[in-house]
Amino acid sequence: MARMRERIISTLGDLSHARFLVYLMGPYKTFDIEAVLEAADADDALDLGRIPKSVDFASLVGSDVDTERQDAVLDLLLFVRDRLRTDPGVNAFLAVDIDVPLEEMDAGTQSIEFARASNAIIYVVPKLGDNLGVGIETGSVLEALYHGRTGDANPETPADHHERVLFVHESGVRSAMIAAVQDRWEARVYSYTDREDLVKQVRLFVRDLARREQHGGLPTLDDNTP
Repeated sequence: MARMRERIISTLGDLSHARFLVYLMGPYKTFDIEAVLEAADADDALDLGRIPKSVDFASLVGSDVDTERQDAVLDLLLFVRDRLRTDPGVNAFLAVDIDVPLEEMDAGTQSIEFARASNAIIYVVPKLGDNLGVGIETGSVLEALYHGRTGDANPETPADHHERVLFVHESGVRSAMIAAVQDRWEARVYSYTDREDLVKQVRLFVRDLARREQHGGLPTLDDNTP
C-alpha cells in the first residue's frame, strides 16, 4: 500500500492536501451483481476470473458499449474530480489518471490497490436509464475491503478501511447493487439531485473522513504504512 500511495501522489502532483487521496469511480460495463455475491460466498474470497473486466474509457471505440452514456459518466467524474482538487484541495483521481501498464498489473487488481491506498473511495452512479451497469470496481473493491474488516485483510490495509467508502447515486436510481452495498458491505449510501448537490455530498464525506483522521477516529494511512 505504501508504494502505491507514493506512486499515486507523485503522479498527481502537489495540492493543499496532496496526501489525502480520493479514488473516484463510476459505472462501466454491466454484469450481474448476484454472480459477484455467489462467487464470494462460495469461495470465501472474490474470484476475479468470474467477473467481466471493467471497460477502459479509452478503449470504448468500436465496442458494443453505449459510448454516449460512458462519455457522460466520464464527464461527470472529471467534473467531481476537478472540483475536489480545487476545494478542499485533495488529490482526487480516476483510474485513467494513474499510468499503470496492464502488463504490470491487471485492471481489477489496480482498482483494489488504488482503493487500499486511498483515504476515500467514492462511487458516483448517475441515472443512465433502465439498465444500470456497475463494473468490476464496485464488487471487487468492496469485497476486498469487506474481507479486511472480517479478518482476511491484506496486512497493510487497516481493518476499518471499508468506512472510507461512499456510494452516491442520482435520485431515482434503483439497483441491486445499492441494496448489496448497504446489506453486505455496510458502506455509506447517499443520493444527489444534480451536479452541485453531488459535489456538496462528496465534499461533506471527504471532510468528515479528514476530521476523523485528525482527531483519531480513523487511522492516518501514512501512519499505517511501513
